[in-house]
Amino acid sequence: QVQLVESGGGLVQAGGSLRLSCAASGGTVRFYPMGWFRQTPGKEREFVSAINWSGGDTLYANSVKGRFTISRDNAKNTVYLQMNSLKPEDTAVYYCAVCTSRYASLVLDPERYDYWGQGTQVTVSS
Repeated sequence: QVQLVESGGGLVQAGGSLRLSCAASGGTVRFYPMGWFRQTPGKEREFVSAINWSGGDTLYANSVKGRFTISRDNAKNTVYLQMNSLKPEDTAVYYCAVCTSRYASLVLDPERYDYWGQGTQVTVSS
């Protein structure tokens, strides 16, 4: 069973940057699409970004396009989310997830993801 552990969250001022990491263990994720989601209290989990198995295809929510970059290092079994020009509205718990459908394309629907990390808090102050 795959376990995902996010790291890199924290408190940052508006306009600043953070880099989130999601390390997988218990199995390889190199063949699977992965994604980042975020959630704030009282709201549903929101899609942020997705990446296909090879890293050659990516997708972003309109709210983060041009500011966030998703990438992966399959040799390290890790996916990243580089977040630049952060805004207070980016404040949330960020989760990574993996869809264990081998070689599947980009996945936006959280229901299609099979394993989730525990989340990492990102707080952006104004």
